[in-house]
Amino acid sequence: MGIETNDLWNLVLERAELTPESEMLVDEQGRRLTFLEYKIASQEMAAGFYELGVREGDVVTWELPTWIETIVLTAALSRLGAIQNPIIAIYREREVGFCVRQAEASFLLTPKEYRGFDFEEMGVNISSASQLTALAVEPNNFPAADPAILPAYLEGQEHALRWLCYTSGTTSDPKGAKHTDASIAAIGQSMGERLDVQFEDRPALVFPFPHIGGLTWLFTALQTGATLICDAAFDPVKTTKLLSQEGCTHPGAGTPFHMAYLTAQRENPANRIFPNVKNFPGGGAPKPLTLHAEVKEELGGSGIVSGWGLTEAPILTMGAATDPDDKLATSEGKAMPGVDLIAVAADGSVARPGEEGELRAKAPQLMLGYLDASLDVEAFDENGYFRTGDLGIIDEDGYVVISGRLKDVIIRHGENISAKEVEDLLFDHPQVSDVAVIGLPDSVTGERACAVVSIVDGQDPISLSVLRSYLENAGLRKNAIPEQLEVIASIPRNPSGKITKNILQEQFKNIPFDR
Repeated sequence: MGIETNDLWNLVLERAELTPESEMLVDEQGRRLTFLEYKIASQEMAAGFYELGVREGDVVTWELPTWIETIVLTAALSRLGAIQNPIIAIYREREVGFCVRQAEASFLLTPKEYRGFDFEEMGVNISSASQLTALAVEPNNFPAADPAILPAYLEGQEHALRWLCYTSGTTSDPKGAKHTDASIAAIGQSMGERLDVQFEDRPALVFPFPHIGGLTWLFTALQTGATLICDAAFDPVKTTKLLSQEGCTHPGAGTPFHMAYLTAQRENPANRIFPNVKNFPGGGAPKPLTLHAEVKEELGGSGIVSGWGLTEAPILTMGAATDPDDKLATSEGKAMPGVDLIAVAADGSVARPGEEGELRAKAPQLMLGYLDASLDVEAFDENGYFRTGDLGIIDEDGYVVISGRLKDVIIRHGENISAKEVEDLLFDHPQVSDVAVIGLPDSVTGERACAVVSIVDGQDPISLSVLRSYLENAGLRKNAIPEQLEVIASIPRNPSGKITKNILQEQFKNIPFDR
């Protein structure tokens, strides 16, 4: 019961026609929508935003949790032909303000309050400094109106700019990747095939929906007729229970999630908590070598099926449920259909199988380019390949192993942290003389951020609590604040002045860390 169209709104219409009574969404509160109900709710919400003035081509920034209404919103804005700028709800005024200004957004949607933070106040502050309308919403309180007021839908726009997805990247300012419906639909279809997602399967959507991976799951659900089990805030106990009760077939979506499921299973070894499981989607951060085998043996299914990609080019590789266990345990699978993936060695030559190089790609899911077009010059090589900045090995069978990063990015819980962004803030601290922020291996989060600082002569050493408070007061989002602090006499640099972070990582990777 697959659908081939690449246009999000036409996907909504065709799926509602094909399987109208099948369940599309269920959340932690037990609320449910069928595919037909999803279409109707999207039309009504589109009319509500049309009444507020949203028109085709308008940029609408939305920073919202994984609510059912948020997923309805994406289809509603697609119906209006708006350009959507989804932002994960961990970002605060500094980053969100930059995004809306660069994207020239007309509207900013946020919750009123979420997880103890006043988003409504943030929206008011941003709107007072920018020419946009800020709207704070709550579940069951989104705009809605009679769909009869809607203008005709403009067809043939699947390759038009429809998504601005920001990534922390390697610079202090986020980078806006320009995507189309077609670029996300391409990966939704092939991801579903690799993970064996079929009609009425029940995958988990328990990470932030505004992440491009969340958008991909929406396309997969519409393309296959699968049901998304949604939870706005992952809780190791409550979310695992929800997925178990709802018959989850694909509990995702990374190492911290998989470890939570293992913990729950070990507390109840006599009964499989996921009796209908097919596999465990993974990615976003390295996984322990033994985790695949533990998950397969104790939780069932075909174990962990990991993928690798970037906001600019999501899910360039992914394992398949039918792959050998040794490949599922150690690799991120093979290149996805249509992906031309190469590894480029340090001397600029194409690396041989098994030789490390920078991974570069041409792909149907590749962005159109950055919103700041000046960034495209370094992003693409002379042959048109996108430079991912990730180091990897493509073996003789085509499986990809990520071995490191050229880009100075730390991936914690699947989210990018720009080391430079944190360093820039810490350099302004009066006690800090020099600083390097590095990523260290972490069995829980994949990587953790460690700030290594030297202190101004005559000043007392800074404490971790002081450092964390300073960064929080500076507006840095909580997930980017370092979890570890090391004070040393001087930061090591090479003759050209570049910090030798590999030396610091080697020095501190085995330091005991008490969470």
